Amino acid sequence: MISLVDLRTRIEAGRLSPDAAIREARAAIAERDPSLGAILRMAPEGPVPEGPLAGVAVGIKDIIDTADMATEHGSPIYAGWRPRADAAVVARLRALGAVPLAKTATTAFAGLDPCGTVNPHDPAHTPGGSSSGSAAAVAAGLLPLALGTQTGGSVIRPAAFCGIAAIKPSFRLIPTVGVKTFSWALDTVGLFARFVPDLARALALIVERPAIETAEAGAPRIALCLQEFAGEADAEALDALTRAARAAERAGATLVDLALPEPFARAWAAHPTVQDFEARQALAWEVATHRAALPPVLGPQLDRAQELTAAQYDSARRDAHRARRQLKEMFSGFDAILTVSAVGRAPAIATTGDARFNRLWTLMGVPCVTVPVPGDGLPLGVQVIARFGDDGRALAIAGMIEAALRAEG
Repeated sequence: MISLVDLRTRIEAGRLSPDAAIREARAAIAERDPSLGAILRMAPEGPVPEGPLAGVAVGIKDIIDTADMATEHGSPIYAGWRPRADAAVVARLRALGAVPLAKTATTAFAGLDPCGTVNPHDPAHTPGGSSSGSAAAVAAGLLPLALGTQTGGSVIRPAAFCGIAAIKPSFRLIPTVGVKTFSWALDTVGLFARFVPDLARALALIVERPAIETAEAGAPRIALCLQEFAGEADAEALDALTRAARAAERAGATLVDLALPEPFARAWAAHPTVQDFEARQALAWEVATHRAALPPVLGPQLDRAQELTAAQYDSARRDAHRARRQLKEMFSGFDAILTVSAVGRAPAIATTGDARFNRLWTLMGVPCVTVPVPGDGLPLGVQVIARFGDDGRALAIAGMIEAALRAEG
């Protein structure tokens, strides 16, 4: 895998040119992607711009508009569709000197139907969804940075399955202008990279907030949370959580147990109502004109969503709002929450996995960071969650835990 910070260090020291870095990324894709299926298409060759991210090749999830590459939303409905303009986040990357090099595979309209990408660690297993290609491309060493989106768990979960770091930032911290909408109250643009400091560097530059990269963990108070209402995680996932908690303590953190009160169970249960009520409107044209072309999971999901009422949606939004207010108050007692990223290791390729341990935090709009937990077999990860707007703290604490886990060997 390629560390963005290390890559930029070599470029700034004159040991690698930005042009050479982009050529290396193109070569890696040509060599390794045929067996992975993470990359859909490549940008045309051209001059490599200057800037703080010069030489950084970026994967762009195929629901995010690019003016120089087709954006097909993982669906034949949009085959060959070419946006006239870049999405806002893509335009920002170009302004920083990065090269949006490739469109990465996504499930259709960022839904639950698997696409053709496989897990780099075992092709019989999923890389997760819906940001399948972005997670797999970073994990396979094709790219140092990739964009994904999360509506349920589509950044945090794929990163855990592929053994890399990722952040779902605070809601709307990265603009979603030019991103295909599934749920406007939930959709969040996120980042995949090798290590947590790579995420901090990229996010700080993209959103023009240097303090995100320079935030310090200090001696944080971390709440260990199991989200019992979401069901049980596998024993291996719980073991990874225990290892991460012990690593945090060795690094100077204080751990407390957190049992989420009943309003959070209601909010967790409300997430699908918010998501699907909005999805049926966001994808109304596709349903009305191309229903037969929708895949076997998404199509019936949108059919069922037609039965949701505005009253149910409004009630679900109220449940979410009450939980957000309570979470803000609860954060006065700790600096971050530590919990599992997924039910367990990546399941078989026929599914993209289960977002049950992600969707509450997406609904809350708070920053979440996947930290890979080293070990044998398919990867495992945990997630660090901070209060809304405290993305720097989330990354600093996640980086502290990551460094402590890596020190174990």
